[in-house]
Amino acid sequence: MGRVSGKVAIVTGGASGIGRATSELLASEGATVVLTDLQDGPGEDVAEGIRAAGGSAGYHHHDVTDEAAWEKVVAEVLSAHGQLDILVNNAGVGGGGIPVDEMTMEHWRHTMSVNLDGVFLGVKHGVRAMAEAGGAIINTSSILGVVGLPNTAAYTASKGGVRLLTKAVAMECAARGLNIRVCSVHPGFIDTPMVGGAIQKGGPERREAILKSQPTGQMGEPKDIAEGILYLASDAAKFVSGSELIIDGGYLAR
Repeated sequence: MGRVSGKVAIVTGGASGIGRATSELLASEGATVVLTDLQDGPGEDVAEGIRAAGGSAGYHHHDVTDEAAWEKVVAEVLSAHGQLDILVNNAGVGGGGIPVDEMTMEHWRHTMSVNLDGVFLGVKHGVRAMAEAGGAIINTSSILGVVGLPNTAAYTASKGGVRLLTKAVAMECAARGLNIRVCSVHPGFIDTPMVGGAIQKGGPERREAILKSQPTGQMGEPKDIAEGILYLASDAAKFVSGSELIIDGGYLAR
């Protein structure tokens, strides 16, 4: 208990799935959590649940593709709490199932704007906020930021971009003498609303195919990823930066 006690965290996409589990776990370990999302009702409910359990949390409506929104959220966190120690760039969209020669530019741009541009903006303003006191930035990529999968060109490209953006910024922070660690987390198939939506779209055959692809025969849970994020955000990972933490039930070990 208390692995991030006294720290202030922003978690984007905190209303559901991995973001929700991360917000709840960081708060249970002593952090003050500001979770952001576009889903205001569920986001407020998560924050209220954390407070009811004795934790400290607030919710902000936040479009991660809007730089002015990032400036506002970070400024409000610094004004209210005086510091930002942890930033979890978790907000993202799916969008698989489209052959590359049928993909519209609109779909490509939307996927990139949320999954990659949103992380870039978070990193940019997170580094600014942490430049003096230091901190940890954790970016949610995917196993599809490491390997490809048919009909996922936009998603895979965006998550691969997150992987290498993370490494570049980690090296930059070290070269500039900033005490800011930057790492990426790569979830496998996790039982979240996003994956559930993809399964529903693909039908029972899609779920069966996912389970057959898993060495463990099952999907992970959001808290499995949250535990990895907690480690990277804590002082236990003080010598970890530029690393990619794969949490996939052995998917990439095949």
